[in-house]
Order: sequence, then structure tokens, then C-alpha cells
Amino acid sequence: MKTGAMILRGVLAGWLCLLAVVLELPAQDASSPELFQAVERVRQDLEEELGAAIPSLNLYLETSNRVYFVSAPSAEGKGLTTNTIFRFASNTKVFTAAAILNLHQQGKLRIQDRLSDRIPGTEEPYLPETPAWNIPHRERITLEMLLLHAAGVYDVSNDPVPECDGMSYEAYKLSKDPSHTFSAEELVGQAARYKLSYFEPGKGYHYSNTGYTLLGEIIARVYSLQCGSRKSCSDYFHEVLTGSESPVPLPDIRFPDQACDRTLPEPFSPGHILDKEGLHTLAEGNVSANVAEGNGYGSFYSLNRFIRTLFQGRNVLQPETVSLMQKSVSPHNPHYALGCFHREPLGYGHDGARMGNISIMVYHPQTDISIVVYMPFWDLREGRDSLFKCQEALFRAADRAIELLQSSKPPEPSADESASCVSPGEE
Repeated sequence: MKTGAMILRGVLAGWLCLLAVVLELPAQDASSPELFQAVERVRQDLEEELGAAIPSLNLYLETSNRVYFVSAPSAEGKGLTTNTIFRFASNTKVFTAAAILNLHQQGKLRIQDRLSDRIPGTEEPYLPETPAWNIPHRERITLEMLLLHAAGVYDVSNDPVPECDGMSYEAYKLSKDPSHTFSAEELVGQAARYKLSYFEPGKGYHYSNTGYTLLGEIIARVYSLQCGSRKSCSDYFHEVLTGSESPVPLPDIRFPDQACDRTLPEPFSPGHILDKEGLHTLAEGNVSANVAEGNGYGSFYSLNRFIRTLFQGRNVLQPETVSLMQKSVSPHNPHYALGCFHREPLGYGHDGARMGNISIMVYHPQTDISIVVYMPFWDLREGRDSLFKCQEALFRAADRAIELLQSSKPPEPSADESASCVSPGEE
């Protein structure tokens, strides 16, 4: 990263691939056998619970003066490194919320505005005034409600849509044409066409990818007016949040928005899905339907760097805006704020699951600890029940890491410092 940060040393302990890095601080690097054992225990417990091999469970943790990274693979699995690229799915929503709040902070939009309102200082509406964008209750939905999943916007990527053979619109279209490039208008248009909605705005909570699709379109429209040329949501993310001109450049984080942009750069981790037909490895994927809600990929280092600096108020958001992001909740779900959840003892962050990949990223302002956990595996043999077990394993690994750090005997550095590792972009 072009932030002056450096990785001083890494540690490779055989096939276990225990790595440790230090960023910005002159402290000794820390490879912790105790932390590895805690993560490995969670992986083994999940294997026993599911009766299936878990390729790897990986945890990146940063404190005020030290960084730990452990990769716990199965006997047949492959250990990952801090610069391994993976799809972080709905963690993308934190980037979308950061973009909306950055524009709010600049006065380019107001999160209290309704979708039917005009963009500040212009005669342009937040969304086109055409039938495809005329979703139920449009005139009463605010940007803040979308961030909170409190708008009742129907999720056409996860829930069945009429005339789609009982499938979501995304799944139906991909079953017909895997190379189809989705547009925001097309996706939102399904909710508009069939008048689909969960509830009246502000009357409930329902997680909605399509609600964030709307936010992505708003980011694109506001940014286009600001630049005087057509810009996409992905352009904003790259040019403002992660690119070379951003406060904290993170060059390996990207947000594909075209069906042809299917591959990940090396080194990357593919996802794995176990269903009743067997184990499937997913190295490529069309994420054009997931713009602003789940299309991101990047490394452990970069994802941790983003969540940490964002919630420390050292990125695109000022401290007061960070507080707004974390503390604004709806009465129907006090644990989800503006694009982030709150869960103790981990703090604020998000999770994500896509194409056989599951991850979480969190930061706690009181302890100054940030964590990224990733597992390239889904179990769908029992549907949502077995997938939920995979997801909860990530939170267990993070919880146990916190317990270890806060115990009377915190993780000790390993004496074996035999190799070095440099993250992408480091000087």
C-alpha cells in the first residue's frame, strides 16, 4: 500500500503457513502458535459437526501495535497468505455505505432525502423518473432507510420473482445465460414491474441486496454530476475509496461490474460448495448483478486496512460521520446500522457469503482491534441450516481470538522467523 506501511517479516511454519505481519509500527512481528491452535480447533470442530473437510480457516488480526495472521488448512487444503485474494461478497456494503456517507458529508446528497427528491443543487432526481424505477413507496423511502434495510425494498437477488420458475431474478437469468451482464435498472425493474415490497418504509427490517443496488445507482448519478461525465458506482469506489488518489490506497481491492470480468488475480482462493451432488470448486463468477451489494474482492491485508482506517476516522469519513454510521439504527433491528452491524466483543463490521466464500470484517473502537476471517467453503446439504453453521464458525474463530488476546496469557510470538513476506503495493 502506498501508505508508508511495511511488512517487516513473515513466518512460514511448514505446511501450516503461519504468517505474521507488522504495518506502520516498529514492533516485532508475531506468529502465535496459541492463536493458530484456537483457529484450527474451530476448523476441526466444524469438520466434525458437518462430517466434511474444511479447506482452510484463516484469520487476520491487528491490534494497536501488532498484526497476527494464521491460516489453518485441512490435510488436503492449502494455506493462504496475507495477500491472497478472495471474494468478500456483502462486506461490499460497508464500502457502499462509506461512499453514501462521504457524499452526505460533502453535501452532495442527504441521507434523509427521499428517492423522489432532487439531488442537492440540481434539478436531477436521485433516480430516473421512469416506470422501471417506480418501486412501491418510492416517494416515502429515504436513503437512510436503504442503508438500514428498513425500506421494505424487495430483494430480487435472493427471493422468488414472478415468472422466474420459483427462483430469484438473478438465479433465473443466470440459468438461462451465465454471461448476462445485469444492470441496476433491470434488477430494480423487477420490483417495480410486479409491485414487490416487504412492508411500508420504516415499518420493519428485511435485508435487501436490491436496496443497495439502488444506493449504487445513486452513487453513480451523484458522482457523474460531480465529475461532469458518466461515472459508475465502481468508478467511485476505485477513484475515491481505494485507488491511488484515495486517503488509504488499496490497489488489490476491486469491484467488477461486467459479466466478462470473471477471474481473480493471483494469488487467489477459489470458493468451494458442498451439496448433495458433491463438492464444487468455483474459481470464476459473474458478479454483475451484485454491484454495490456484494461484488468486491481483495486481500486480507487490504480488507483489514479499509475497515480499520474507516472506523478510526482516518479514511474518507470524519469521526462524527463514523459515529453516525455506527449509531444510526432502526427500532426493528438495533444491531444493524448504516451498512454495518454491531456485535460484541467484535465491534462494528459486516459479513459476506458468495460463491463458496464466507468472510467477516470487524473493528472495535474501544479495544482498537480489527479482524478479518475467511473460509472458502459452504455446506448446502442441509440448505440454510448447514450454511449457517459455516458462517457461525467464522464468528467463533474471531471470538476466540479476542478471548486469547484478553486472557492473562496473550499470544506469544514464535521464535521461528525464517522467511519474509511483502504484501502487494508495499514499498
